Formats: sequence, structure tokens, C-alpha cells
Amino acid sequence: MTYPTSKPVPRTAMVLAAGLGTRMRPLTARKPKPLVEVAGKALLDHVLDRLEDAGVETAVVNVHYLAEMIAHHLSTRAKPHIELSDERGLLLGTGGGVVKALPLLGDAPFFHLNSDTVWIEGPRPNLIRLAEAFDAQTMDGLLLLAPTTSIGYDGFGDYAMSPDGLLRRRDEREVAPFVYAGAAILAPALFAGAPGGDFSLTALFDRAERAGRLHGLRLDGLWMHVGTPDAIGAAEAAIRASAR
Repeated sequence: MTYPTSKPVPRTAMVLAAGLGTRMRPLTARKPKPLVEVAGKALLDHVLDRLEDAGVETAVVNVHYLAEMIAHHLSTRAKPHIELSDERGLLLGTGGGVVKALPLLGDAPFFHLNSDTVWIEGPRPNLIRLAEAFDAQTMDGLLLLAPTTSIGYDGFGDYAMSPDGLLRRRDEREVAPFVYAGAAILAPALFAGAPGGDFSLTALFDRAERAGRLHGLRLDGLWMHVGTPDAIGAAEAAIRASAR
């Protein structure tokens, strides 16, 4: 399905699928977390279907743990076109993985998604809403945020957001109202001067925050945190209810 937009939608996307999935054990003892099924569909396919619906042409998927299984699963997918970023030699973290993949992502802003992010859409698709809200002149990153009351989430939140969308990461002893929902639009400028090797993307988010170039957009719909086997049932129940 194609949605009319007031701004161009990124043509490329980075999908993080290289993690070890330790909190999803025992399901991930023989299967990588991106291939764990929720409502009859692999987590990774939930993400790629969102990207296909948004009109994304190429998705770069990084792989490490049980990489061959993910590569085989993706080999028959037609849209979006899949490029694998191979991290079998060294797991590079959420930041280093993107740095390695930058040559495949191009020089324009791109979608960035965790392979285990699942949500039920509101009236307008959230990736389209991100594209419409992103402003390369003022933003290095635009993060999709969900309330901490979301299904399966029991943490203290990640960010507070001002009325103009600027983000501030919570201090250690604070409770924040929003959690990063695992989807964003990032500009290549965010990675200028980034270190090599294994590092967390949070370090670059913090730098963009200090520069006033990290913004947020509240998710429209219902986000589900599928981080453990116990969370799968609650997510599937929500998906079934939304289909009635």
C-alpha cells in the first residue's frame, strides 16, 4: 500500500538483527531472536513489512548470531531489497553496526529499526509520520517514542520530551514518560567522527541531544515490548484484539 506524503520517505533502512537474544532464551537457543514468531510471523518480518508498506526500497540487515538462518529466511523476500551486513567476525553493537553498514545506506537520512519492535498502527502509519516530521536542517535523529505504560514494558523510561519535540534522556534516578520504540530516522551526520568497533548508538544520541538535534515523535497506536518469552502472549492477544 502506498501512502501520500508531504515529504519524501527514506529509500533505505537499517535493521538491527545481530544481537544474541539472551533474554529470549530458551527460544533463542537454536533460533535467532529476529526469527521468533509473534502472531504467526517472525519478528523480523513484522519490521520488514512496515518498511515495505512505507515504500522503502533497500533494507540493510546486520547479522551475527545464527546468521545463516537469517540469511536463508530472507533469501526469498522480494521487497524491500535486502543487503546483509555481516558481523559474524565481530559483534559491533548498536552503533558500530550502523557505522559498518553506512556505505550500503547511502548519504541521505534513513530509517533505523530494531528487528524486534512491534506495534499496532493508528490511523496513519508511524513510519510515514516519522518521514513527514523529520527535518534534516534541525535534526540528526528523530526517534519514535512510546509511553512507558506500553504492553510488556516495565522499565523507568528513556526520555522526556519538550513541547517542540526536543528530547532529554532521563537521569539515573529519574522516571521518564517515554521509551524509545526501536524505530527512528537518522541522518548520516549523526555518525560523523564516530568511533570504530563495538559501541552503543546511545552515545551518539547523547551527543545529538547536547547539540539540540535529537527529537522525538510519539507513536500513534499501540507499541509492544517483546523482550522475553512471557511477553509474546500479551503481544499476540493485543494483535488479535486489534483485528476484531
